[in-house]
Amino acid sequence: MSQPLRINLALQGGGAHGAFTWGVLDRLLEEDEIEIAAISGTSAGAMNGAALKSGLLAGGRAGARENLDWLWEQIGAIKTEGLTDWMQAWLPDPGHVSRSVEYSPAYVWTDMVGRMMSPYGWGPLYRNPLTPVVEKFDFGRVCAHEGPEFFVCATQVRDGKIRVFSGDRITTDAILASACLPTLFQAVEMEDPETGNMEAFWDGGYTGNPALFPLFAPDLPQDIVVVNINPLHREALPRTPPEIQNRINEISFNSSLLRELRAIDFVQRLQDQGTIAEGAMKRPLVHLIADDGLMNELSVATKLVAVPSVIGQLKQAGRRAAGDFLRDHKARIGREQTTDLRAMFG
Repeated sequence: MSQPLRINLALQGGGAHGAFTWGVLDRLLEEDEIEIAAISGTSAGAMNGAALKSGLLAGGRAGARENLDWLWEQIGAIKTEGLTDWMQAWLPDPGHVSRSVEYSPAYVWTDMVGRMMSPYGWGPLYRNPLTPVVEKFDFGRVCAHEGPEFFVCATQVRDGKIRVFSGDRITTDAILASACLPTLFQAVEMEDPETGNMEAFWDGGYTGNPALFPLFAPDLPQDIVVVNINPLHREALPRTPPEIQNRINEISFNSSLLRELRAIDFVQRLQDQGTIAEGAMKRPLVHLIADDGLMNELSVATKLVAVPSVIGQLKQAGRRAAGDFLRDHKARIGREQTTDLRAMFG
């Protein structure tokens, strides 16, 4: 029997667009040769990671796929596998749906209120809508030493630095903090894993979307598969207020990932030049699964509003993107990097 292809997963946050990651994971879990050694996730990536790990420990690959299905059913997803190709063709184009939501009176009003009113202004009426979903995770398995190592990223509000939660420190509050957009949700207060003090936390996307450095541990494989759901590149200049706000969101939530990828590229250059002795530092092999074409058609509206038709199509897009990656690059896992970082930062 051949050795498994061990990989680490780095799962970005992006609200309901995390359904793309659901599709990627669903397809990867069909590959018996691939072993997931570790997961680093932020926001929706953390929720996907928790569902994946607990499902794996409960029922293997099939259990992980079922648990991811359950998660997105909770969020508002629909299963589209039963639809025939001709029925799929009649689903609304996700870009059209996104624009319809973006300019709907209800969304415009909600967005306006969100900019003018603090989430603390709701008083006793406030409730984080993700809480009932996250509370249902099997944290005995999410935090278990068995299975993939799991890391959840959040941002400490007072010092503005990243915090990474792992093991028993991954709780309902840790995952909610990782997904805490401060314009929508009240900060999550819990014990800081570094200081032991009670601190407030916001979305991990500001400082690590997701964090790659936990995946550099010596016992973990070199290969890091980044599932990217915030487009790195947009051709068109944003002109309308929603387009401008959306691009600001994308740039800010990609900045931490790009910084870490640039650092990896820098170390790789030093290793290639012989400045760093071979074996002195780990050499990560970076792979990227994304669909910037589709994500360019979407906006922040469908990140915040879970539209079933869009979520179902995002899952299928994730499956296709993962399938393309496996077809083109599976044989290169463990041998070479498939993302051209030199071109990205050249």
